[in-house]
Order: sequence, then C-alpha cells, then structure tokens
Amino acid sequence: MIQITNFTASSKIAKKYNIKTHKLIIVKSSNLKSKMTYEGVLAKMQTEFGNPIQYYLIFENSFLNVNQLLNKEIEISFVGYQCLNCNKKKKIFRQGFCYDCFYSSPAVGDWIMRPELSTAHLGIADRDLDYETKVQLQPHVVYLALSSDVKVGVTRKTQVPTRWIDQGACEAVSIVEVPNRYLAGITEVVLKNHFVDKTNWRKMLQNEVLTLDLLAEKTRIFEYLPEEVKPYFNADLNEHFILNYPVLQHPKKVTGLNLDKTNHFKGKLIGIKGQYLIFEDGTVFNIRSFEGYVVSMDV
Repeated sequence: MIQITNFTASSKIAKKYNIKTHKLIIVKSSNLKSKMTYEGVLAKMQTEFGNPIQYYLIFENSFLNVNQLLNKEIEISFVGYQCLNCNKKKKIFRQGFCYDCFYSSPAVGDWIMRPELSTAHLGIADRDLDYETKVQLQPHVVYLALSSDVKVGVTRKTQVPTRWIDQGACEAVSIVEVPNRYLAGITEVVLKNHFVDKTNWRKMLQNEVLTLDLLAEKTRIFEYLPEEVKPYFNADLNEHFILNYPVLQHPKKVTGLNLDKTNHFKGKLIGIKGQYLIFEDGTVFNIRSFEGYVVSMDV
C-alpha cells in the first residue's frame, strides 16, 4: 500500500512511502493541504541513516516524515489502545503488548532483554523454538555506543545502525560479531563490569555526552572478552559510526509526556533524537514507550 504524506500546498511536492518495499518516491500534486490529521497506532519510528537521520511515523493507512515538522506546532491526542500482537483494543501492559500477549508471545521473552538467557542454540525452547531459532541463531553484534556515557549493548547485525539510532547514540563501534545471541549475551554480561548497559535518557536529550576516544576504549576490551568469544573480536578501527540527529536546539531541562496522565498536548517540535520528539518547552515524548497507543496527530 502506498500513501501520501504532507508538504505545503505551495510546494506541490509530496513523498509516497511503499510499506512493502520501504522505498520513498517523489511525486507532484496540486491538491495538498498545509495541515493534516493523522490517526493510528504508535509504533517505534522508522529511520533512514543520513546526515541528519530521517525519521518516519508509519500508520496503517499513512506515513509521516517527522523531520518535515521541525519548528512547527504539533497536537497529539490520546484515542485508545491496540495491542501490537493481537490487534485487540486492550490496554497496553508493556512494549506495545497487552498483558496476555506480553506473557505468551515469543517476541517478548526474557531473552530479548537478557540475551544470555538464549537457548535456541541448544535446541531448547522458551516459548516458541521455531521463532527463537530464527531470531537467536543469526549474527549478533556486541557494541560500544556513546549517548551519554559509554554503553555496552547487543543487537542483531541486521539492526546496525538502527539500534544505535534508537538509543540516541552519537558514536558507536562494533566489538565482536558472533553467530548467535547467546554468545553476544555472555559477552555483554562480562563487559557490564566495565561499562554501563543503560542510556541516561535525560543526558542524551540534553546532549550532555562524555568526551572520550571510543576507538581507544575498544582496543582495551579484548582482554575482558570470554575465551570462546575472542576469535570473533572486530579489530577494524575504521568501522566507526558517527550519527547526526535533526535537533535545532537541545533542551536544558526535560519533562516526559505521559499519555496516561496527559491525554492532549500541543507544542513546537525542535528536535528528534533516539525515539524521542523534543519540544520547545522542554517536553519530550518517547514514542517507543507508548507503542500500542492509538493517537491523533494534527500537524
């Protein structure tokens, strides 16, 4: 399905987004409006690596290039809930899933947050061995990312650099590339003794980033690696990602928008970083935290 996002009527230019192929097509139109209303279920923003990074909100019947909205007023209204797994209009429990789906779906098993608990390489199921084999038994990367402090993390190779963008990292380097999630997990466990494994979201949004040489940090890591992982060490010092976000101004103080407490919000968008929308008054909205929420957006 292809849908049109909004540009100003005077430009007579729009973009079409093909959800199946994930490609953008430039088209011309004479009937575009300067203001539109979008309604749909929130899911994490899709991104395109560039300078700056491009952000897209994808709804069932439309999509929105969020970068276009910088320095413009946005209204966000809470409408309801829709579980990302069963699609039922049930209250969201965690990670966009209702309570029942959160405790039954293999997509949110404990090994997602704790990769060292992965067991598919042993042929042992957690919730669904077919699903877990597909996800766990593929190349994974253990990395260092600089978003506030130096953070260690794990991601599937196919999610590079998306994972780092989602975390708001300004720099990232790969440490090891291993054949399964378990090996990545035990590596992360060891390295957590030397680096944090959580992003300080306030510092990240305020651009309070530690100043250091990330490549130098990488070179000293080898001795800490588990023996079975050392052969997978990535010694390439040229593989160094720099990420630039569409932020007009970093806030001095930040306050999170909670749709459970504030059903309607209006503000001027001044930045996008990680999975956050940053507004002029210091309000920040974490799209990822409200996956499964149905919203209406006037832009």
